[in-house]
Amino acid sequence: MTEYFVIGDVHGKAGMLDELLQHWDGRSQLVFLGDLIDRGEDSRAVLERVKALVDQEGAVCLSGNHEYMFLTWLDNPEKSYDHYRRNGGDTTINSLLGRPLNAPVDGVADAERVKTEAADLVDFIRQMPFLLETEHYIFVHAGLDLELKDWRETSDYQKVWIRAPFHQSHNHTGKTIVFGHTPTFYLFSQAPGTKRLWMTGDGKIGMDGGAVYGGVLHGVLFGDSGILKHYFVENDDLAVRN
Repeated sequence: MTEYFVIGDVHGKAGMLDELLQHWDGRSQLVFLGDLIDRGEDSRAVLERVKALVDQEGAVCLSGNHEYMFLTWLDNPEKSYDHYRRNGGDTTINSLLGRPLNAPVDGVADAERVKTEAADLVDFIRQMPFLLETEHYIFVHAGLDLELKDWRETSDYQKVWIRAPFHQSHNHTGKTIVFGHTPTFYLFSQAPGTKRLWMTGDGKIGMDGGAVYGGVLHGVLFGDSGILKHYFVENDDLAVRN
């Protein structure tokens, strides 16, 4: 039996990630659901920690929409910086460049600096897969287009951005779909802080605990027949950075 230790959206919360990883047994397959970066205070440390786990421990880290936005900014900073900034990108740019988080950012010049000064981390983000399919599970950042005849034709863009159409469609894949992206408190229509996973009868499990919004960071151990253990780390500060 293969076991999977799956971690939700970290968003630069390095301390929470380190605490959660203390529950990993070192043997089960580590899977990160994406959105390692942006908004939180230490995206560089998160990227470095996860890259080491991928390189040395065989972890799998999927791309999230924030990695997608980061690369879109790097590849076309004149056009894409404003969108990335509005989604918390300045904290990542400053973290990667070793500056105070509130330092002014030059969206074009800093793109060139990041490509040079964090080249290994940029390469790491570029190689992130968008989906991991196993015998019993599909791990993906945002979801799948379940209205397609063949869900495998879901675009990479949809895999990191889709919301309601996935949440509201019937899961006909024959597998449990484990995803992040949309904080569970939104799915439950609650305030941040719920420690529950969002689970549906047709096999969808939402794991974004909204860690960077004062929520929790989830870590779930999955076995062939479902959840074996559920861990979470509560937000270590309430300073939400937009």
